[in-house]
Amino acid sequence: MASLFLSSTALFPAFAFGDPVVEISVLSSRPDMVSGGDALVQITGPKDAKEITVWDDNRNVTSVFHLNSRTQTLIGLVKGLSAGENHLNVKSGHNVVAHLTIVNHAIAGPVFSGLHQAPFVCETEKSGLGAPIDSDCSVKTKVMYLYKSTDPPVAGQEGRPAADAIPPGFKVYDSTAPRPSDLAEATTTEGKKVPYVVRWERGTINRAIYDISFLHEPGTPLPDPWTKTAGWNGRLVFHFAGGCGGGYHQGRTFDGVNPLFVSFGYADVVTSLNVLQNNCNDVISAETAEMVKEHFIKSYGVPVHTIGFGGSGGSIQQHLIAQDYPGVLDGIIPIASFPDAATILPGVVDCSLLAHFFDHSSHAWSDEKKTAVSGFATWGSCTNPNDSWIQQGFSPKLVGAAACNEALPADLVYDPVKHPKGARCDYYDNALNVFGTDPATHLARRALDNVGVQYGLAALNKGTISADEFFELNAGIGGFNADGNVVSQRTTADPGALHLAYLTGRVDTGHGGLGSIPIIDVRQYTDTQPDIHDEYRSFATRARLIAANGSAENQVIMTIPLALRPTANPSASFAGVGVTLVPKMDQWLDALSKDTSQRNLIDKIAAARPADITDACWSDEGEKIVEKRTYEGDGRCNRLYPPHGDPRIAAGEPLREDILKCTLKPIDPKDYVRPFTHGEMARLESIFPLGVCDYSVPGVGQSPLKGVWQKY
Repeated sequence: MASLFLSSTALFPAFAFGDPVVEISVLSSRPDMVSGGDALVQITGPKDAKEITVWDDNRNVTSVFHLNSRTQTLIGLVKGLSAGENHLNVKSGHNVVAHLTIVNHAIAGPVFSGLHQAPFVCETEKSGLGAPIDSDCSVKTKVMYLYKSTDPPVAGQEGRPAADAIPPGFKVYDSTAPRPSDLAEATTTEGKKVPYVVRWERGTINRAIYDISFLHEPGTPLPDPWTKTAGWNGRLVFHFAGGCGGGYHQGRTFDGVNPLFVSFGYADVVTSLNVLQNNCNDVISAETAEMVKEHFIKSYGVPVHTIGFGGSGGSIQQHLIAQDYPGVLDGIIPIASFPDAATILPGVVDCSLLAHFFDHSSHAWSDEKKTAVSGFATWGSCTNPNDSWIQQGFSPKLVGAAACNEALPADLVYDPVKHPKGARCDYYDNALNVFGTDPATHLARRALDNVGVQYGLAALNKGTISADEFFELNAGIGGFNADGNVVSQRTTADPGALHLAYLTGRVDTGHGGLGSIPIIDVRQYTDTQPDIHDEYRSFATRARLIAANGSAENQVIMTIPLALRPTANPSASFAGVGVTLVPKMDQWLDALSKDTSQRNLIDKIAAARPADITDACWSDEGEKIVEKRTYEGDGRCNRLYPPHGDPRIAAGEPLREDILKCTLKPIDPKDYVRPFTHGEMARLESIFPLGVCDYSVPGVGQSPLKGVWQKY
């Protein structure tokens, strides 16, 4: 499973009749997406390198190939690859028996994301790595060792450390001195007891800062593609972090060393460009994950499984990487999840339109009415000043051209007067390689639209707001101009951008590879807090999986209370459940890999799932309630944790919420519980001269995913 995306074989005639077929493949990446000048190559068929010779064009590289005792194949790290195409030939005598073309890219990228963003601000010094050595923000790779001390942590060390800081309870390990007397012991998932010493590697790949950590004591052999060691259990956890920021800077990783999984023997990886707040571009995130995993494989060997883990914007990355670049991740654990950025963006930026309207309305809108129109459990979810996605004034960060990270100097940032050619940091400009530019404005094409959306439709039909309030709301809601400022006109999407959002996989449709891997979706229930990480997002992903694949048996949904009562078992807390998720996913993947039957893959995934990994919720008293999770219904979990929606759901969009621009239909009086008078109908028609959203049909430009592993 670990190399679904990695293998590409070329088959040639065998040496002679009855001899095994010789196959050559790249283990570390796709053969057309190699980076850094080297590739881990596997040859199957011959059991001894003496039977063959291997050539990189005219260069004999046979000597790098050695037998891997676990796989009984020849594996070699072929170095010194030229930029661009390289041709590997396996020969028996003078006969070529296998051939493979490899395309090598720079370690600084890009590989498939398109031209690098410019400007781009380096932040290696902020991360304790010193000044960059080139314009791609590269640094020399550094390795240090830490160990877990048996001494109590120093007071004040609690909490998550900075990316370049030593975690609480750890000390620097001096390999030139005797073993520390306070060295703790770790027990891996394989039951092996090893010194709790962590190897922490830091460097740069694809202009991102990366951290790789796993158990290893200096002076003992490191794992490599041929040799397994006691400290690493053979599994890789790839961390993804949240937010949704405008890019143009390197950023920092959120954790340097994460003891939570390293202590069990997992290798742990995080990079600064897999923190979505540093760059809300899932293609760059996928490329960075692929390249860093490639480096890991070449250095330490192919992981048995690679498990994605992370929340909020980290869940977006996992969903879209699994869908669009299958094989990078074997199983994912999205926390506080969203399906993607493209389809949640409209409902989030609607909050700014609503806040602007309410601030200027002739009616006195109560919080009850505002909440009903917003679709959330509380109006505060729309106006939470602590949420990094919501707004700066009435200009939401996701569509605000000037909403750049503070790392960018002011003279590099777009300003309509001072710096009209500065960096534009809205979601669409940040994905310029995907969406392209409008030839008229030379700005990024946008897939943002609210034409025909009947804001507050559910609230009107429930009687929470009056007809006059409904009319005023929809007449005055407005939209955004190209700079993300609120204007009186509604926003109209670029037709090309709509098609591209679906064709390229910016929308999580449930297609691609997403329906082919296990998913454990976990969240704390925050609907009643001022928080947009609300529960219905998990059900939206499930609805998309079902629409795409006829089943969502590969997805488990779990809901945990925000806080437990003091008398509750702490194992039911978010931390208590969270610590079990990676080992349980590991078990799930192990069982799946052993199923060699001809059954449908989704059936295999369902059958392989551990019995205790199932749809469930926990009460604040710590009781685990096992039941099928649904958006609607009267189960105990929904009574404890009722799901809500957002402004688009409250305007009539179905749960899947995958429509970027709705198809319009004539106004139909049957859509309204209370009949309108002739005068009210005339008023409604003047507000919606082109018609209103028809959510019973696909949206404008809604198209199937074009394919996986797309390049830009």
